Amino acid sequence: MAIYDIAGLKVEIVNPKGRTKKQAVPYLSKDQSCRADILIDVDEKRVLDAMEAHPELVQDDWEYMLTGSDFYTALIDFDGILLHSSCVVVDGKAYAFSANSGVGKSTHTQLWLKHFGERAYMLNDDKPAIRLIDGEVYACGTPWSGKYDYSTPEVIPLAGIGFIERSENNWIKKADVSKAVFNIFSQTVRRLGEKRMSKLFNVLEELFAKVNLYELGCNISEEAMLMSYNTMSGKSDEK
Repeated sequence: MAIYDIAGLKVEIVNPKGRTKKQAVPYLSKDQSCRADILIDVDEKRVLDAMEAHPELVQDDWEYMLTGSDFYTALIDFDGILLHSSCVVVDGKAYAFSANSGVGKSTHTQLWLKHFGERAYMLNDDKPAIRLIDGEVYACGTPWSGKYDYSTPEVIPLAGIGFIERSENNWIKKADVSKAVFNIFSQTVRRLGEKRMSKLFNVLEELFAKVNLYELGCNISEEAMLMSYNTMSGKSDEK
């Protein structure tokens, strides 16, 4: 077992293996004697049951997904949620772009990385944690990410969330609250039980009050990237 620093929390993972162990290396805590906030212990039977139901995935895949699922389920107890999104950092601020798989959120953030160069990096390309800490909202890197395993073990102030949809024309607007609830709810962990579900809605209420949310229609272009950056960062037509 080992202790990791993930999303500002001490997380103990019992007997991490394969991809889980590899991805968690940058998050390894210097203090291995501390008490864990979250304990993750995925037993072999649970993995084997999952493999029996979905044999198209190998054991390593299931261990990785189940440890991540357990982390994000427990995260709600610490005012945090999973947001299925691609989260990029520019000049010390995080911007998360959420959409259904295949819409182009990772392609959009890759344009940010290309344009801003050393000013930008990927915090997590698929499953960042979003947490309320001391009244502020932060995006957090985690070992559980997308197929390219892009993640950074940092906790960064969240400047905005953009909900992406495909469009031939580029446009951006403040998100409708009722639609934003649906968008976030569809991109986070929902099987939480009554107590944690109530906590989830409390966290979302705080999130909506503190973070700017946008709906973004875009094509795959630098113009779309600059439009979203200028609006979400509060800049004025930065090149």
